[in-house]
Amino acid sequence: MLIACLLLVLAAGLLSQLAIQPGVDSITAGNRLLRTIGWTTLQASLSTILSLLIGVLLAWALSHRPRFFGRTFFIALLSTALVLPTLVVVLGLVTLLGRSGWLNDVIVLFDGTKIPPFIFGFSGILIGHCYFNASFAARSLLGRFEAIPEPQRKLARSLGLSSWQSFKLIELPAIAASLPALATTIFLLCFTSFAIVLTLGGSPKYNTLEVSIYEAIKLDFDLGRALGLALTQLGIGAVLVALSTRFMADNSLIAAEQAHSEWGDKTPARILQWTIITSFSLLFILPLVAIAVDGYQSDYIRILLDKDFHRATVTSISIASISTLLVVAITVAMASAYTTLATTQRLGEAAASAIILRLLSFSSALFLAVPSLVLGLGFFLLARKIGGSYTIWSICALLTANVLMVLPFAFVTLAPAMIKAANRYDKLTFSLGVKGISRWRLIESVLLRSELVYIASIAFCMSLGDLGVIALFGSQDFVTLPWLLYQKMGSYRTQDAAGIASFMLLLTVFVFALLPRLFCRRKNATT
Repeated sequence: MLIACLLLVLAAGLLSQLAIQPGVDSITAGNRLLRTIGWTTLQASLSTILSLLIGVLLAWALSHRPRFFGRTFFIALLSTALVLPTLVVVLGLVTLLGRSGWLNDVIVLFDGTKIPPFIFGFSGILIGHCYFNASFAARSLLGRFEAIPEPQRKLARSLGLSSWQSFKLIELPAIAASLPALATTIFLLCFTSFAIVLTLGGSPKYNTLEVSIYEAIKLDFDLGRALGLALTQLGIGAVLVALSTRFMADNSLIAAEQAHSEWGDKTPARILQWTIITSFSLLFILPLVAIAVDGYQSDYIRILLDKDFHRATVTSISIASISTLLVVAITVAMASAYTTLATTQRLGEAAASAIILRLLSFSSALFLAVPSLVLGLGFFLLARKIGGSYTIWSICALLTANVLMVLPFAFVTLAPAMIKAANRYDKLTFSLGVKGISRWRLIESVLLRSELVYIASIAFCMSLGDLGVIALFGSQDFVTLPWLLYQKMGSYRTQDAAGIASFMLLLTVFVFALLPRLFCRRKNATT
């Protein structure tokens, strides 16, 4: 509870720096602001609709094809979409779909002409958002599809229901409870999107509130306009986060896994399922392959000997490691408090439990209302007002943004698992007098090991690839890997950018995919 309150106090303190600055009122009204809000809402809405549509179709197809070669690997790749560095994926999409990209190379072989580039502008923003969020939606909804009881599937087959009728009557009701929370989360991620819009927007008319804040500070140094935009985004984000936490409190996306036999779908439905799986597999994997191929062709020796690369690597890994430790500690503390207030064996029936649970949920989802660039602006104003080492302020801003960025996903991962463990073992442990460190060692550390490793992995990877705060604080003396990659892309040094991107991709895959497997294998061997 103390940590939750401190997070809220920290956010309030930083945001107060925005509110007390002069010149805020100069942008709070006007056609320019309304156009920016309208465009930000439009692209977030369309991105959410497309992401959900693709995610539902992909989850449906995967649930109907429970056995095929590479299925486990593909589902694992979908899980990495949340942690892949945004700039790495953007560079891969440009390599694949740009004017001189792989797609145009193939078209030239058959047609002799090139299609106009569509990876920049409105279409590029939608493609970038759908790449990340459709994968996230599909992975989240797949558990709901697989949790449908097998007798319902058998009944649908015995009644001769078509694939569409089975989806409408059985599968859609099964996933409907998850859609509001998922849609709200995706909308918030798209509404506060920064790196995708900055790199793929291609024109100021496609600027979102987040990108407009960045340009007002870095290009125009118009703090009044930046502050007005920041406060506007905060007001909208706070309302959406309140709705998001309400949906999340009522619906859990965690479902028990059970084995299913393949549906007896007719040939057209099976063709559609394989088409969906094959198409999305290619669209998801090819940008990563493009990064790997371009990175292989780059001059790695020169990149590895570059002092800026050394400094950026050390800075990024150090900050990501510290952020990971903070995220794990804070998540465990807040999830423990949430469990104590949510279970009937503890304080679940207390009068104030519901209110405090809302407070915990809201504080854990604070980043969705206060994105990293707005937090960075608060730290930037504090640094100008108080003074001191610019590097220290930059590190504090990065650590704070990284922790708040990962906390929503870490909290919703650990809290349900901890509640499940409490409901299962509370009576036994209370009767035996097992508590404190002994309980954690004997119960939680065993049952929650996979969740804790997963949280640590996403914390490290998301902290490694974030561009938000460093876009404000990045300089020649303070460089991270995302900022160095963005500089290389901005100066059209594509080979160097590909080399850095492939290194970040390799590091992310190693941490997210391989380390948990090694950890669990070592634990299993020990036990």
